[in-house]
Amino acid sequence: MSAGSNILFKLSGSIAAWKACAVISQLVKDGHQVQAVATEAALRFIGPATLEGLTGRPVLSDLWARGAAMEHINLVKWADLTILCPATANTINRFAAGIADDLVGSLFLAHNRTRPYLVAPAMNPAMWAHPATAASVETLRSWGVNVLPVASGRLACGDEGAGRMIEPEAILVAIRTALAQGRGEVPRTSARLRVLVTSGGTEEPVDGVRSLGNFSSGRTGALIADTLAALGHEVTLLRGGRSARPAFVQDVRAYTAFSDLQAALRTMLAEERFDAVVHAAAVGDYAVDGVSVDGAAATVGRGKIESGREVRIHLRPTPKLVDHLKGWSANPDLKVVAFKLTRGADEAAARAAVEHLFAHSGADAVVHNDLESAGAEPDAFPATLWPRGGEPLVFATRGQLARGLGRFLLTHAAEARPAAEASHP
Repeated sequence: MSAGSNILFKLSGSIAAWKACAVISQLVKDGHQVQAVATEAALRFIGPATLEGLTGRPVLSDLWARGAAMEHINLVKWADLTILCPATANTINRFAAGIADDLVGSLFLAHNRTRPYLVAPAMNPAMWAHPATAASVETLRSWGVNVLPVASGRLACGDEGAGRMIEPEAILVAIRTALAQGRGEVPRTSARLRVLVTSGGTEEPVDGVRSLGNFSSGRTGALIADTLAALGHEVTLLRGGRSARPAFVQDVRAYTAFSDLQAALRTMLAEERFDAVVHAAAVGDYAVDGVSVDGAAATVGRGKIESGREVRIHLRPTPKLVDHLKGWSANPDLKVVAFKLTRGADEAAARAAVEHLFAHSGADAVVHNDLESAGAEPDAFPATLWPRGGEPLVFATRGQLARGLGRFLLTHAAEARPAAEASHP
């Protein structure tokens, strides 16, 4: 990976500080230098020894500590990126009011606004919905601060609603994307593409409680969708019902069986003009055509087959959806990224599988990964991106692949868009 960056990690007082520790830990593993700065309230939730242990640096908190009088100037010069995580309603509102009565607030006012500043809110739903907080969030965004979305669900106080801090994986997506843009690894551009991402696996019903599926978690597709959304693109995610959920994508739709996915793709591509499809879904090659129980035909997808019975399932092959994406699309310049998963394939077999997929799909790029190369860490799933007619690009993690696809789409889909717009005034 690229050389590590300097990250100024600020924490305010919320029980979500434990999630922040997971983010800090992974940033250090990624090779970054992390300096923690905490409010007094934050240190009531997470101890300074924990933050020092994670970062290898003393945590800073006191604006008036001996030798720290200029830290609010020196640290902003040092930092390549700053994040406030968790960000309480109190701290967000103080920032918007320009109050600098502690080290965290002083660092915000002294921030170099040419460098990324991220805020990950964490608060009670009533606080998040309060007009003061809503106005402060809009003020910060107007100043160029990247205020991340909040999640919905049950909070520590027992209330339900929007206000939960998003998960560490999503915060890492935002940080890594901002750093990649700052390093020029993902071009800064005004081109905003409309991208459809598919993820997860199909499930074919056997009876009313059982189905045939695959091992897909949908993590890769969700991460790609979140990364593209973090880059500013308009993203729609079409996900399997049990697969991973994104944090930044607003337009999320679901499918279950192959027939659901097929119908959704046909309709969406015909009725909505997408610039690109990233087809990461693990589509089953077979659907259930018939079921017999003790030799008697049963209705597929209905009732419950009692245990101990002899069951025979008849499967029929399903067509390759990726072969039809361009034909279904209202956009004749649609770019398609296909995925090919192998298990235990050597280099020659993997390349042959990729070339076969190119031949029958018309894809503009193919992503190949092998199941046996997946590491223990959730993000550790090496992949190779094969652009049609180009040299392969190797990525060690899902996150690196997602950012690589961002570069590919900006280069290929964006350049086709002006011509299409000129011919369709």
